[in-house]
Amino acid sequence: MKLGTPLIALFATALALTGCSSVGSAPTTGATSKVTVTVAAYPLQFLTERIVGEAGTVTNLTQPGAEPHDLELTAKQIAEMAATDAVVYIAGFQAAVDDAIASTPPKLAIDVTAGLSLLKALPGAETNHATDPHVWLSPANMVTMAQTISAKLSTTKPELASTFAANTTKLVAELGALDASFKTGLSTCSIKAFVTSHTAFAYLANSYGLEQIGIAGLEPSEEPTAARIAEVQKLAKQYGVSTIFFETLASDAVAKSIAGDLGLKTAVLDPIEGITKASAGTNYLEVMASNLKALQEANKCS
Repeated sequence: MKLGTPLIALFATALALTGCSSVGSAPTTGATSKVTVTVAAYPLQFLTERIVGEAGTVTNLTQPGAEPHDLELTAKQIAEMAATDAVVYIAGFQAAVDDAIASTPPKLAIDVTAGLSLLKALPGAETNHATDPHVWLSPANMVTMAQTISAKLSTTKPELASTFAANTTKLVAELGALDASFKTGLSTCSIKAFVTSHTAFAYLANSYGLEQIGIAGLEPSEEPTAARIAEVQKLAKQYGVSTIFFETLASDAVAKSIAGDLGLKTAVLDPIEGITKASAGTNYLEVMASNLKALQEANKCS
């Protein structure tokens, strides 16, 4: 009996260890897997949150109400960005993000401009951009961007690929409906030009047969010259413009001054670089719907 007792104890211990090993080596299921994503600006946050759903977390480097063009990053933000599963950004849009990705490469960098036809920056504009970065103001572009994000995230988290795909299908359907509403809503405009605070709407204008006249260039902080203001006034008269548009995150002073000089109305046309309490909606889809109504009224679209 003295000899058998330790043998029994040893056998029991072996069984217990075997059981523990079996449990510990069980594969992680998709239900418990999560993804962490850092995004550079609000439009990318909107897309990524919809694609990820409840399968992870999304952190926006640009705080609500801040101007994304002027983004600066702390060392802590750069380190946290590099530690996430993926970073979603627009190459050439925010210099701080481009520099951070180059100096501290993240696990996966997703440039959403891949697959898009980019418009060149207007000649003579005070800008560091070779191309216009405001790609999100075309709903059709947003469809391609959503598909790019979904496909890339699926490579880093294949166990979540079906979740990303299902969420993307729903999102693409909503963006497609928005695109269709713009095509229909702007197809009968008697005025083809619109004047904006800064030149952010080239993709929108290009998609729906309109012409954008920007007071400032691609950077909203750019101060227009007296010559540019005079040129805008001349073009507004030439095209029969009824409204001068301003936006929520930049000063409206110049837009309102031009409107006052010409006896025109003012209204908001939001480039959706961030959502605040002043925004005409709580998300990209709602604010774009508001933009459509503003353009229809200003451009006399029956």
